Amino acid sequence: MVAKLPEEEHPKQAFGWAARDESGVLSPFDFSRRAIGEKDVCFKVLYCGMCHSDLHMVKNEWGTSTYPLVPGHEIVGVVTEVGSKVEKFKVGDKVGVGTIVGSCHSCHNCTNNLENYCAETILTYGAKYYDGTITYGGYSDIMVADEHFIIRIPDTLPLDSTAPLLCAGITVSYGSEICQGYGVKVTVISTSPSKKQEAVEHLGADSFFSRDQDQMKAAMGTMDGIIDTVSAMHPLAPLIGLLKTNGKLVLVGAPEKPLELAAFPLIMGRKMVGSSGTGGMKETQEMINFAAKHNITADVEVIPIEYVNIAMERMLKADVRYRFVIDIGNTIKSTY
Repeated sequence: MVAKLPEEEHPKQAFGWAARDESGVLSPFDFSRRAIGEKDVCFKVLYCGMCHSDLHMVKNEWGTSTYPLVPGHEIVGVVTEVGSKVEKFKVGDKVGVGTIVGSCHSCHNCTNNLENYCAETILTYGAKYYDGTITYGGYSDIMVADEHFIIRIPDTLPLDSTAPLLCAGITVSYGSEICQGYGVKVTVISTSPSKKQEAVEHLGADSFFSRDQDQMKAAMGTMDGIIDTVSAMHPLAPLIGLLKTNGKLVLVGAPEKPLELAAFPLIMGRKMVGSSGTGGMKETQEMINFAAKHNITADVEVIPIEYVNIAMERMLKADVRYRFVIDIGNTIKSTY
């Protein structure tokens, strides 16, 4: 049997930008989405955030990529069609899709609203769906997903700066601004001293220090927890040294190579290193509702789709404050 072309697999014609190989270069791509089933929601994509995971995936740095690959799992837009048994959404609703579009629905994790840890989780892009076809992400004009994996976006939240919350936001949902919503004091640690004013005055951090020896030494043993968002190789020992007894270092970045972790500093302080992967559907919706209540959004640089390859290179150099978001609705042009 001859495999069907991506644009022939399903009845709904779609258009996006895809990487074709490990060069990671994205270019226009014709493909197709499935016809909506009874519980499916179809929406017009208006914005899609660019996650550092997208950079890893287009270049196959984790060794799991399948080409052609349409990235994007911070997807927001407006509903255009719903299946006959959809209960939570209607045409015209503002919605989003994050990192997952499927799971088994019956395992311990799924029944405890932790679908993101299901052994059969289906990622939003670059994964095999139930029907055997490959999933495509949000660098595209339309999206179709089961309503269980759709997030409602409150009308008070702007779509462009809300998009990154669907991955970055839920992954660090106890990060600086949300932590302050719960009354936690937040310190920003950066390799760039020039970011101090922005961190304190704009982002609302309580304090800031750069990773020079004197400042790190002065802060040793003062922190209850650290959220490490770095996606490049970096030493963990200095961060562990900042923790109090019983302190926790939570890794949410995903470097392409293993990080070195010495046991002795952990033993001497009864310290812990852990991590988390995005969030289940219930907690993601709760996070979005919390963001709407407290007016929390991401700082974004909105770009046209034609700029996406330059944005990838800038993201590699950490040259963005703080998230790129693609204006899909106004700049992606279908060939159909």
